[in-house]
Amino acid sequence: MYDQAVPRSPDHTNNGRSEATWVLAKSVCLQSDMSSIVQGCEYEYIEQDLSNKSDLLLQCNPVYKKVPVLLHREKPISEPVVILEYIEETWPENHLLPEDTYGRDLARFHAFFGLTAGEDGQKTIESVLETLKILEEQGLGDKKFFGGDGTNLVDIMHGWLALWFEAIEEMVGVKLLEPSTLPRLHAWVQNFKQVPVIRDNLPDYQKLVAHMRRVREMLVPQA
Repeated sequence: MYDQAVPRSPDHTNNGRSEATWVLAKSVCLQSDMSSIVQGCEYEYIEQDLSNKSDLLLQCNPVYKKVPVLLHREKPISEPVVILEYIEETWPENHLLPEDTYGRDLARFHAFFGLTAGEDGQKTIESVLETLKILEEQGLGDKKFFGGDGTNLVDIMHGWLALWFEAIEEMVGVKLLEPSTLPRLHAWVQNFKQVPVIRDNLPDYQKLVAHMRRVREMLVPQA
């Protein structure tokens, strides 16, 4: 289905050595892609069909054979958090983490704090809502973004709430992230989606819903 390169910017060189940056990802693997956009990195995006993995993906991630993978100066980096840390260190012009040690550690904690499945692979609506309330109160607080006046690594790691969560709510028929229940987190979603580089790269909502339904059909046994 997908295995084509979509150029975002021209390659550039440093003493004859290519510095072209590539992100290999499925359309729903957006954290690393967003971080590259936010950082202003020059890169080329290659979308992968995971049912027919390309030779390049298998060469870059031969162990797990998963996306996303960042290929920079012919060196592959995999796993979203590792990629984010690499981008933070390689392109420090726009920080993804605070400069002070405590702030960096706190940001990492909030970045990893999220929705994890229970032993049965499911989470109740009540536990999801409680998790979101903790994230709103302890992570976001009264700030516009988790990063304060601008986005940082925490915003990117939780960007799926802005991009995916509405589609998940529609699919399961439950509304949680509402102004009446999570006013600050709801406002953050709207603010995050209006960041120009995010707004210009949002996935098509109807295609996202259709994708989620296909995934659910594959994972949930039919009655």
